[in-house]
Amino acid sequence: MKRNVAPTRSNLLKLTDELRFATLGHELLDQKRSILVVELLTLVDQAVDYQSRVDKALAKAGDSLQHTVMEMGRLRVANLFGAVRINSSIELSQRKVMGVHLPRVETTFSAGGPYFSPEGTTLAVEDTLEEFQEALKLMGRLAELKVSIMRLAQEVKKTIRKVNALEKIVIPDLKETLAYTQSRIEEAERENFMLLKQVKNRMERATAQRGKV
Repeated sequence: MKRNVAPTRSNLLKLTDELRFATLGHELLDQKRSILVVELLTLVDQAVDYQSRVDKALAKAGDSLQHTVMEMGRLRVANLFGAVRINSSIELSQRKVMGVHLPRVETTFSAGGPYFSPEGTTLAVEDTLEEFQEALKLMGRLAELKVSIMRLAQEVKKTIRKVNALEKIVIPDLKETLAYTQSRIEEAERENFMLLKQVKNRMERATAQRGKV
């Protein structure tokens, strides 16, 4: 509590405004915290799903590559994939959730092809390329989710600290200071009233005495 605040009406109004502002700020920050937590939990669920999808996609791509090697031989596959020229593009953008910048990752591939003669090759080669491209797309989405989760978690922690500071320190302190200032003003007004009453009584007695004379 701020005991050095002068017990005046102007300070009382100022403290009342500060308390109203702090209470409004607490409500808004509490709403922000709730929204961020909901968004965070949603992204965590999505990240768990995408982690599973990435693991499965990488395993599937690995199995496809192994199958291609068994069909065509390691040296032949190495030569074929060495001739592949696929351009990848990662487009980064962002969105905002309660002022927090969250990334968007879009992975695309462009290719001219064909990169090799179909003679002596199997469809497994094309399947393997497609499987690895799909895995890379999923990994980009997973990276987007993980970065978003980290940023949201940091913002949630900051917001919780602010909410707790307002709820447990600032607002109680303002309420206590306001009550103390109010009581001091009321006490001063009572003292002034009693003083004025005493002055009035003395003046009335003095007037009565002068009337008797």
